[in-house]
Amino acid sequence: MGVGIVNSTEIAEFAVALQEIRDDVTNAELIDTISALEDMKSAACAAQAVISAQFESAVREERRQRGTPADRWSKGISAQIALARKESPHRGGHLLGQARILTEDMPHTLNLLRTGHLNEWRTSLIIKEIICLDRDDRRHIDEQLCADPETLRGLGDTAVRGKAYTLAVERDCAAIVERARKAPNQRCVTSRPAPDSMAYLTALLPMKDAVAVHATLSRDADTIICTEDVVERSKNQIMADLLLERCTGVSAASASPVEVVIVISDESLLAGGTAPAHVKGYGPIPAAIARDIIAHSVTSEAVTTLRKLYSTPVTGAITAMESTARAFPKSLARLIDLRDRWCRTPYCNAPIRHHDHITPHHAGGPTSAHNGAGLCEACNYTKETPGWSSRSDNPPGTLHSFELITPTGHRYRSTADRTPTPLHLNREAS
Repeated sequence: MGVGIVNSTEIAEFAVALQEIRDDVTNAELIDTISALEDMKSAACAAQAVISAQFESAVREERRQRGTPADRWSKGISAQIALARKESPHRGGHLLGQARILTEDMPHTLNLLRTGHLNEWRTSLIIKEIICLDRDDRRHIDEQLCADPETLRGLGDTAVRGKAYTLAVERDCAAIVERARKAPNQRCVTSRPAPDSMAYLTALLPMKDAVAVHATLSRDADTIICTEDVVERSKNQIMADLLLERCTGVSAASASPVEVVIVISDESLLAGGTAPAHVKGYGPIPAAIARDIIAHSVTSEAVTTLRKLYSTPVTGAITAMESTARAFPKSLARLIDLRDRWCRTPYCNAPIRHHDHITPHHAGGPTSAHNGAGLCEACNYTKETPGWSSRSDNPPGTLHSFELITPTGHRYRSTADRTPTPLHLNREAS
């Protein structure tokens, strides 16, 4: 199965042409153009799926012919697709799996994506509901649901997902029940940044447990509202405070017994500067908010530790340290964590789990901050597969950077963020 346009230069030229938007058209033509562009986005997603599946097949066949062990035929393929699509490696794996199912088992769904009757998101919703079924059942549902474009016309996300789920239950109820019974094994708690120096704490729980947790917090918040003077707090705020207290063992007014690492310039901390601070595992926050957090920690008698972190004033590059050991010592690993903040693979942003030698240790690469990079576990293992390499070429005193080279020869640059520096130095640099 192929696509009509595979010349990357022609596609790039067409993308440039889209930048010229006419202003001498009617309102109706503007709406028609928006609709046509949406259809084109879906067609592009369909083409990406087909090409991704072709790329996987070609690489696997090359490795088979070279005598590579079968369990390594697919190693690193999704990571290359992720870089090409400017997505995280985790997302790249999902996209490749979706492409494989579309091209092998769901020709009607793929056709609706090509013609704009489905977008990539709703296509993924359908796949998620039927992925646990065998190939014959997936093909049967694909024909029932997507052979006729009118079946899904005008339906939103919930309705599309509901139709796919209903057909899956009708086709193989046992498989759906088995998946539901295994789902509690995926329970987890995650956090991600939110606007205004806030964060989302998300718990994936079995339905009955999630309902019980929310109902308990709601009930106890109602009790507090009825029995205490809580004019300054809404019910939602009280529920959030109760969650914090029951998870950490302390009230919202007390210090949480965990380490919060804040990187802030001396001017922002001590002289009222406005250069943003950086919270490890979260991201940038306003200097004033960082000072409030630090001041609250001191007044609440929490254990507050000040560590000096030296960096080049103009560039914000952290000063390097070196070691003769193969493994990164704790202090050097901590420096790399503070400098890199997230996995250094472009677009990944997963938490750092491994400290990797950019030039491998066995190839003479030193154990140093300049030759070190923080990576997540998956990216570190991918980098060790045949055909992948990296090299650091930034001069001392500049922001740390290195180049990642994939088996196809494509190159991707990874540059560390600036360390918070006083604003007057930033102005001098500019």
